[in-house]
Amino acid sequence: MSELTPMEIVWRPTPEVAARARIARFMATQGIASLEALHRRSIEDPEWFWDAVARDIGLEWIAPYRRVLDASRGIAWPRWFEGGLLNLAANCVDRHLRTRRDRLAVIWEPETGEPRTLTFGELAREVNRLALALRDLGVGEGDRVGIFLPIGLEAAIASLAVVRIGAVYTPCFSGYGAQAVASRLIDCEAKVLITADGFQRRGQLVRMKQTADEAAALSPSVRHVLVVRRLGVEVPWTTGRDHWWHEAVEGKPDECPPVAVEADRPCLIIYTSGTTGRPKGAVLTHGGFALKCGSDWAYVMDVGADDRVFWLTDLGWLMGPMLIVGTLLQGATAVLFDGTPDYPAPDRLWAVAERHRVTVMGLSPTAARGLMPHGADFVRRHDLSSLRLIGSTGEPWNPEPFRWVFETVGQGRVPIINYSGGTEISGGLVASFPILPIKPCSFAGPIPGIAADVFDENGKPVRGQVGELVVTRPWPGMTQGFWRDPARYEETYWSRWPGVWVHGDWAYVDDEGFWFLQGRSDDTLKIAGKRLGPAEVESVLVAHPAVNEAAAIGVPHDIKGEAIVCFVVLKPGGTPSEGLREELADHVALQMGKPLRPSRVLFTGDLPKTRSAKIMRRVIRATYLGREPGDLSSLENPAAIAMIAKAE
Repeated sequence: MSELTPMEIVWRPTPEVAARARIARFMATQGIASLEALHRRSIEDPEWFWDAVARDIGLEWIAPYRRVLDASRGIAWPRWFEGGLLNLAANCVDRHLRTRRDRLAVIWEPETGEPRTLTFGELAREVNRLALALRDLGVGEGDRVGIFLPIGLEAAIASLAVVRIGAVYTPCFSGYGAQAVASRLIDCEAKVLITADGFQRRGQLVRMKQTADEAAALSPSVRHVLVVRRLGVEVPWTTGRDHWWHEAVEGKPDECPPVAVEADRPCLIIYTSGTTGRPKGAVLTHGGFALKCGSDWAYVMDVGADDRVFWLTDLGWLMGPMLIVGTLLQGATAVLFDGTPDYPAPDRLWAVAERHRVTVMGLSPTAARGLMPHGADFVRRHDLSSLRLIGSTGEPWNPEPFRWVFETVGQGRVPIINYSGGTEISGGLVASFPILPIKPCSFAGPIPGIAADVFDENGKPVRGQVGELVVTRPWPGMTQGFWRDPARYEETYWSRWPGVWVHGDWAYVDDEGFWFLQGRSDDTLKIAGKRLGPAEVESVLVAHPAVNEAAAIGVPHDIKGEAIVCFVVLKPGGTPSEGLREELADHVALQMGKPLRPSRVLFTGDLPKTRSAKIMRRVIRATYLGREPGDLSSLENPAAIAMIAKAE
């Protein structure tokens, strides 16, 4: 097992910052002195903890619950808040109308044109009118609705309107092709598909309606297609099936009472891609998603009613629904960003943050690596004094981009809250916290309510070496299985050790108790009997002044079992050469030891990634070995596969 290089603490909260943090106030209310003590009690007494959380974040119930947790069906199938009735959309919107009706709920920043906004009162009206329009199209409780939209006002309205009437939505990444959209619509048997005529991406028209038509034609359950007129371009039309959004809501009343549902009623089926087989539909619930997402936004991201939260994401990835739901639950303002970080200029993100006085900003390490080569001047020309917290999720950090964001964007005063979990979690498992010191690339540890640990290959807790990230107790927000496939859910998460959720990430806890993630455990490298995560090798490469991005994979080797092959994207102006190839391989050997020297270093123009900026190492490995790459529906940049195949 490999060990990580120790790192120094780069940020500590001042007493004032720590005292005003929401998690500190929650602990003070509960009479708990430390985060460690809070976490311990939350695991020992989950019913006390989640009841206290529900009250603290102000969740409103239409009927009170009798019991917090019923685990009689086993750890994989808990029941939460038995007897309680609520509605997620009502908690996001209605409960704020009494005090925040005229406060901004959503800001939409389009790629071109002026931003648009909705107050909580305006958002309530639009959600209610669309909810009634969906009912007119035959959508009832439990029916599924596909949402194939770029992130924006309509995406927020649509997701809340579906949930309001007790139906279930399935978000589809706005960059998907027809087959990827259709596979999700078919699996969940969607009755309605909501889409747009098109949208702009890097100044080019993306004809979304045509893709939606192809997907609907492949999906027998789809009876209606509801279309947002976003660009005003001509689109193909199927009379009787297709409806314009603006015509469907015209003349509808402003009131549509929310449907009261059980806490465990599904509200969202969101699909995750695996190495093989069809995508898996994680089932998230009204109560579970509200509690987990809401508490993470409050206690990890420290979001309060006066914050403006901006996250670089898409509705098709969990961070999209979390941005909308988590922010609105707090009565805060969600800033929805449509576009790419470097178009029309490399200062796009910083311009948005300045213009809307963003206080909490989320981005991925990949986005940071992509912006670093443009230099610090693009950041410094903007006033980012409103920022008080930078969130990050999606993949492990490398030290160099972490420090660049911390020092250049946050100017050394803003904590980077590292946060990792997953679609099936409804949020995070491990995180940094605004009341604790931060090391580069690290997590402080498990989030309260999450019984996370690191196990060795024998299923025993381990420290000081890389092991499997696991969870040993249930939590609200844990997926209620995969949609109509309980056996696959149990096989995926619960089959390795009895009563243990195996998340599929490598984790490491250092001597000071800081946690580090090392990538997916199915990406694991095992070289001459030594197991390590690819992020360790990649961090060494990215630290080299010539390298912008890197991906490390393991390939079969007659002697070592596996050998390391590295794919490297050079910084702008960099030139591949044999000398540089040897220099990079020697650099890894010097930092990690000679047995871990890469057998090959290949230069490429891009790395295949998901829209949420995760490097798809399994696709790289399969392409390199000439094998079938598996499900590619979440791939954002298909041209990168050809670059990997031609890498030299």
